[in-house]
Amino acid sequence: MRGHELIGKAAETATGVVRGIAPGQLDRPTPCAEFSVGGLLGHLGGTVPYMTGLAGAAPAEGDLESKITQLRAAWSDPEAWAGEIELGGQRMPATMVGGMAVTELVVHGWDLATATGQSPEWDPEVLTFVHDAVAGTADLGRRMGAYGDRVEVPATASTLDRILGLTGRRP
Repeated sequence: MRGHELIGKAAETATGVVRGIAPGQLDRPTPCAEFSVGGLLGHLGGTVPYMTGLAGAAPAEGDLESKITQLRAAWSDPEAWAGEIELGGQRMPATMVGGMAVTELVVHGWDLATATGQSPEWDPEVLTFVHDAVAGTADLGRRMGAYGDRVEVPATASTLDRILGLTGRRP
């Protein structure tokens, strides 16, 4: 499956995690050290509309679930994955930016799930796609401050754990 087919599965799982967060959990720390649960929800509330706009759609509006649904719709269009997109003052392949959108859902979905005691089941194809996307952009992500220093994981680690290690998280 290609990215436009996988973003829906990533969005579905991430939305389930968001729905599973109780109001009393908003102050909990997350593995994304700079954010609490509430802070990370706010971060996603700003990032998801931006990523939706990069797909050529109007920036997403509404609550976070609605914004994720709009992100999913925008990046489900195969045309969103074609050509180049300007991001951070540079032109990048749309496939790379779309991969970032899927990665955002999976990695921050994991951050939120871990902080709130949830154990979502991520689709294996989504995880393989995200691993490949992160492996190709990890150095750029570190330079941009999006990822921490790489955390070494065993060669036998799960695909999710390898993704987490590449993004500076401790599985």
